[in-house]
Amino acid sequence: MTSPGRVAVSSVRDSPVWPVLVGVGLLAGAVAAGIGALSLADALTATGLPNPGPVTTYGLPFVRASGEIAAVVAVGAFLFAAFLAAPQANGVLDVAGYRALRLGSAASGVWTVCAALLVPLTISDVSGQPLLDHLGPAEVWSVTDLVDVAAAWRWTAILAAAVTIASLPVLRWGWTPVLLAGSMLTLVPLVLTGHSSAGGAHDLATNSLFIHLMAGALWAGGLLALLAHALRCGAQGRTDGGTTALAARRFSALALWCFVAMAISGVLNALVRMQPADLVRTPYGWLVVGKMVALSLLGVLGWWQRRVSLTAMAADPGARAPLIRLALTEAALFGVTFGIAVGLGRTPPPPIRKIPSATEVAIGYDLAGPPTVVRVLFDWRFDLLFGTAAILAAAVYLAATYRLHRRGDAWPVGRTIAWLLGCAVLLFTTSSGLGRYMPAMFSMHMIAHMLLSMLVPILLVLGAPVTLALRALPAAGRGSPPGPREWLLIALHSRVSKFLTHPVVATVLFVAGFYGLYFGGIFDAAVSNHAAHLLMNVHFLLSGYLFYWVVIGVDPTPRPIPHLAKVGMVFASLPLHAFFGVVMMGMQTVLGATFYRSLQLPWHTDLLGDQHLGGGIAWAAGEVPLVIVMLALLIQWRRSDQRTAKRLDRAADRDHDADLAAYNAMLTEMARGDSPGHDQADR
Repeated sequence: MTSPGRVAVSSVRDSPVWPVLVGVGLLAGAVAAGIGALSLADALTATGLPNPGPVTTYGLPFVRASGEIAAVVAVGAFLFAAFLAAPQANGVLDVAGYRALRLGSAASGVWTVCAALLVPLTISDVSGQPLLDHLGPAEVWSVTDLVDVAAAWRWTAILAAAVTIASLPVLRWGWTPVLLAGSMLTLVPLVLTGHSSAGGAHDLATNSLFIHLMAGALWAGGLLALLAHALRCGAQGRTDGGTTALAARRFSALALWCFVAMAISGVLNALVRMQPADLVRTPYGWLVVGKMVALSLLGVLGWWQRRVSLTAMAADPGARAPLIRLALTEAALFGVTFGIAVGLGRTPPPPIRKIPSATEVAIGYDLAGPPTVVRVLFDWRFDLLFGTAAILAAAVYLAATYRLHRRGDAWPVGRTIAWLLGCAVLLFTTSSGLGRYMPAMFSMHMIAHMLLSMLVPILLVLGAPVTLALRALPAAGRGSPPGPREWLLIALHSRVSKFLTHPVVATVLFVAGFYGLYFGGIFDAAVSNHAAHLLMNVHFLLSGYLFYWVVIGVDPTPRPIPHLAKVGMVFASLPLHAFFGVVMMGMQTVLGATFYRSLQLPWHTDLLGDQHLGGGIAWAAGEVPLVIVMLALLIQWRRSDQRTAKRLDRAADRDHDADLAAYNAMLTEMARGDSPGHDQADR
């Protein structure tokens, strides 16, 4: 039997995979370098810097575009190994998954090298000095901390190197989703740099760019990984057991949603940076139009793939020729698109028509005045990440309940109401006036914190989403490749889930976040950063959901605990929350004082009083969740006792109360033993 390593090595020699992938990277780099050269004069005029020389002028966009192709290849390869190709029954990757894994490792290595090269190239570009003046490692390292973009590339190189090293010993399927998440994490520093990270409305620009980049990485990377697999099989002239057909079907569904996400987020990101008229009268607008045209063509080709290639493979799983032909065209278009995108980042956007205020520069928008009931309720600014997540979560949940209803299964209305209320509170907290004032005032931030960490998770766990998913998703069936239902079950019973659902771990994560964030210096460092605000919100939601899942969750947990222990968890966390609020009300040091003063809000000058108000909110906020949790626990406890009683009654009916009869006989025997007559007879 040939080992996976030997098969992978031979496939590299016998297939055109690497020439195709390298060709896409070179195409992207050439397009980016060409656009960068054409826009060099405008860029130098806008920045006032001298020309850094041809190595930086051509090399920086070329290396960045080629590196981004390597990054999405890594994402797509890990995606293929994790969710597009089925592993073996014992959890070990099959040949197709192993090849994809090795492709991801190599692509991550290339991405590491490109990101590392972009550190001195960026320093050369920002300083206007030739690259040869910044080749010394010590000098580069010392200067990098002074240039945000260079520091972002350094972090990218570190993250990509970690993913590369971590992927080398992997052979089992369980680690591939982790590698996929890690490869996507390497793209996050790109979101935090460039045009979208500064200026007015940078909150919308950053959020839309995040969606745009993640969707593009999954779409482009998945296509390139699928093309690589099809090319290998086609070059060797062998069947693959239907892996190509299965991967194509799964990727087609994903690609459709990625296209929709890219289209909407791309339009929003462009509107933030420019007026519609700028599309036809500025070089920046021309590039936006070119990118839109390329994405539209990719959408048409994707539709044609579904119509032709999937139909052909449905009739004959070995009919890969239509897929390869169209995928090669798509790959070339993706190369051009990525090149345009990098060139767009090197081209100065249209000039700002209105000078933004200090508040707008800091948080992305202006505030009409101090918070009032009317402004909190009706002055909305939709959060592209959390607001969209709330709407999608509600829609998916309703679709799952509708599927159950269509096949005649019942689903408790109370669970649906709880889930929808949780989604509504999440939407309100992040997108209403509360979300608008949250970055600018500590008290409003604390209200949002309490809602995101307490009320929203309680409502969501009472909706029992895992139970609903397990009932609504179809089972793969014996001998069939695992699907979403099987992936969910594996995640539910994994060692990570068992560790996180330990009562002590869940409680520590839930409570320690309060103290570490506000008393550990994290809040002061993070309050001025939009990405840090997003991470804080994610932490509030996840830690709260984990805690309340263990305490009152309807969904099964990998580590069930008795109801009395759940009550203990709740009462153990209450004093810690109360103490946190009391300490906050007594603090004399203002958290985030420098940032709050930089907003220059004339109606928000008593920062310490606002912080004490936030502490009072934290102290009082535990009452309502406590009532909900205790009611839920009592109801669940009563229902558990009722189910136990019914189970015992059914058992008694089956054996004609054998246990009761034995118990009565034991009591009778004990009574006889204690009677005087029985003692006399014994004597």
